[in-house]
Amino acid sequence: MTETDVIIIGAGASGLMCAIEAGKRGRQVLVLDHANKAGKKILMSGGGRCNFTNYSIDPDNFISNNPHFCKSALSRYTQWDFLALIARYQIPYHEREHGQLFCNDSAKDILTMLLKECVDVGVVVQLNTPIERIEQLNNRFHLKTGNGAFTSQSLVVATGGLSIPKMGATPFGYKIAQQFGINVIPTRAGLVPLTLQPEDKEQFSPLSGIAVPCNISNQRQSFTENVLFTHRGLSGPAVLQISSYWLAGESVAINLLPRINLETELKAKRQQKLKNTLKTILDAYLPKRLISCLLPEELLTISLPDLSDRQIHQVANQLHNWEIKPNGTEGYRTAEVTIGGVDCDALSSKTMASKQVPGLYFIGEVVDVTGWLGGYNFQWAWSSAWCAGQYV
Repeated sequence: MTETDVIIIGAGASGLMCAIEAGKRGRQVLVLDHANKAGKKILMSGGGRCNFTNYSIDPDNFISNNPHFCKSALSRYTQWDFLALIARYQIPYHEREHGQLFCNDSAKDILTMLLKECVDVGVVVQLNTPIERIEQLNNRFHLKTGNGAFTSQSLVVATGGLSIPKMGATPFGYKIAQQFGINVIPTRAGLVPLTLQPEDKEQFSPLSGIAVPCNISNQRQSFTENVLFTHRGLSGPAVLQISSYWLAGESVAINLLPRINLETELKAKRQQKLKNTLKTILDAYLPKRLISCLLPEELLTISLPDLSDRQIHQVANQLHNWEIKPNGTEGYRTAEVTIGGVDCDALSSKTMASKQVPGLYFIGEVVDVTGWLGGYNFQWAWSSAWCAGQYV
C-alpha cells in the first residue's frame, strides 16, 4: 500500500490546481484519475482555446442553493491571481465580448502550465486508475483501485459533474459524498441547448443555422446575446445562459429586436408614406426566413401605409415578445456544466472541507456552485482548488 499526505481524485482543472497549492506547502500529493489523459475538459473547452477566466468575476454570476458560499473563495483567489500565473508562463491570450479571456494559440498552453507546476512541486499524477472502494479508518483514507492500494491523511474530491459523459464524466463524486452522509443537491444540465415541442420543431427547424442577437428572459433572469436556431431547437450564448435558470414546463420570452422599438419605427416609416410592404421593411431588421416563420404571409404582403395601429402593435409584440415553451434540454450530452452537486452547507467556504468528515474536501464542479458561460466555471475551479490547497 502506498502512503501519502494528500490524494486528489480527478486530474482536471480543480484537481491539478489544488495539487499545485498543496505541493507548494511541502505536502506529498498524489492525483488519481480513471481517464487516460489529464485535463480533457480543459483541452476541449472554448473550442480548443480554453475560456480560462473573465475580467469581471462577481458572485452574482454563479448559481447555488447557498449564493453566499462562493464569495470567500472568489475573493481570496481572483481572476487577477490566475492571470499572474498565466503571465509567468508568457501564455498569449485575448479578450472577447463580456470580458471572456481565451488562449491565442491552444488550450494545451493552460494544461501544460498546470502539469509543469505539478512537476515543480513534486506532485505525482497517476492516470488509468479507476477507484473501486474508499474507506476511512483511524483518521486515514484507504483507496482500493484497479492500479494498487493507497492511503492518505486528506482526500480531495475533484471529479467534476455529469456534463459531457463521452469525456469520462460520471456521478462518482456525488456517490463519495453520499457514502459519507453528505447531502447532494439534485443535479441537472446547465449551459445547454433547449429542445422544442414537436410542432415548434417542425416550424422552426428550417431556420437551422440562423443566429440573431436577442434578449431572452424568464421570471428570474435575462440575457442579451445571440440565439442560434438548430435542427433540434435553440442554442447560442443567450440560450445556454438562460438554460441554467430554466425549469421544465416554463416558457421563455425572446425579444428578437432588443435594440429598437419596432412599433415606433414602423409608425414613423408609415408617416413617411413609404410604399414598401411590411415584409420588405422587416427584411432590414431580421432574416427573411425568420420573419416568414413568425408572421402570417397575408400580413407581410400589406404595404406600410395600409397597416392599422392594431396590426403594427401585433407585429411589434410578436417580434419583441415571442413566447415559446421548450420541450426540454439536450441534457448532459452537450451541457457545459452540471447544476447542483455537493451541498455547500455541508462544506467550509474557507477550506472546502466537509464539516462532518475530517480530512475530506470537495472542489470545482462537483460542488453546488455553477457559473455563467464565459470563464466563470474555470475561475470557480481555480478559486475553490486554491482554497483547499492551503489546508489539505
